[in-house]
Amino acid sequence: MKRKLPWVLLTVFLGVMVAGLLLGEYKTVLEKAVTVCLDCIGIG
Repeated sequence: MKRKLPWVLLTVFLGVMVAGLLLGEYKTVLEKAVTVCLDCIGIG
């Protein structure tokens, strides 16, 4: 079972990542990241 667990977790994580990409969540994350970066350097 110990050798199967990493593969099961990898499959689950990849599935969640693909679901997020298909739902367009990357746009939200990118917008928030840009806002935080601009606030950090004092532009935003």
